[in-house]
Amino acid sequence: MRDSSGNLEQVHVRGINRRSLRLELVAGLGIALALPALSASAQSAATSTSIAVQTGQSTTQSNPSGTCSLITATVSVTSSQGVPAGTVTIEDEASGSPVSLGSQTLNSSGQASFSLALADGGHTLIAAYSGSAAYLGSTSVSVSSAVSSQCLASFVVNVSSLSPSSTFTAGQAGTATVTVTPLPSFLASLGSSPAFITLSCSGLPDWSSCTFSPEEVEILPNQNEGMTASMTLQTQEGGTARLTRPGSPHTRGSAPIAWALLLPGALGLGGLAWGARRRAWLSRMALVALVGLVTMLGTTACNPRYYYFHHGPTINLPTPSGSYTLLVTGQSSNGITAITQNTYLAFTVQ
Repeated sequence: MRDSSGNLEQVHVRGINRRSLRLELVAGLGIALALPALSASAQSAATSTSIAVQTGQSTTQSNPSGTCSLITATVSVTSSQGVPAGTVTIEDEASGSPVSLGSQTLNSSGQASFSLALADGGHTLIAAYSGSAAYLGSTSVSVSSAVSSQCLASFVVNVSSLSPSSTFTAGQAGTATVTVTPLPSFLASLGSSPAFITLSCSGLPDWSSCTFSPEEVEILPNQNEGMTASMTLQTQEGGTARLTRPGSPHTRGSAPIAWALLLPGALGLGGLAWGARRRAWLSRMALVALVGLVTMLGTTACNPRYYYFHHGPTINLPTPSGSYTLLVTGQSSNGITAITQNTYLAFTVQ
């Protein structure tokens, strides 16, 4: 009975183990089959998007290379469920082998703008949206654009209009966007090293200044997309400080002290001069004292505090009114030769 009962118990345990194994296999198979379904469900939860590319051309004067053509490509990503976020890339597929022109992050309106200085000939631009957790990726239809008579510059410097206005009152400031766009020939000369282009301006009226942020833009190899910097143009307002005259409250307290030093000194010199007729050493002492007094008076007159109290602070002069043309320059150097390109910006000071 014991052996028989023991055998029955052992068979029963084995049966439980086999049944548990079958259940584990079935559960694992169910999970494996469910994973693609869950992935497809998550993918289907993302909203579809559409992407479009709109191109336009502009020209900029880039001395001494003449007029250069710029292509502005505006990429818009839209969706029926909101404004997509993420990055877009743009390519040129005219040669049959896609060439990446740049990549940007979409702004709050779902757009990105590319400034391109492409070589002469036809170009086929296509943009692609990478997608996000909430939006599916998409690719635009191709847009054709042709460039002719492209300038021979290495890069193009372009500046937008001043904001909020190109007309200033002395003391106001304005900002503009400077775009540096490389041409294919310049990119080919870089090899695997980046290039740094320094921005500057000249032709400013008196009592004004311009600054750039950043002052240097970096052009990476195979980067056809233009890089931007912010330029601030600052004019100066006329000062209203008044001239401080002698005898003002600032100088009244110092006059008695000056007389207390100068009067005894003058009397002492007079006594020395009277006694110099009898003693030679008094004559020499009077000469030394006279030199010391003159030196002290000269030092006092050159003292900044003395000058400030008697002449007042320097009054700030306003930026002169008139129409001006600012020369904005981008300069790059390979260590041997410097490459310079210019553009112009007109503004008026009232």
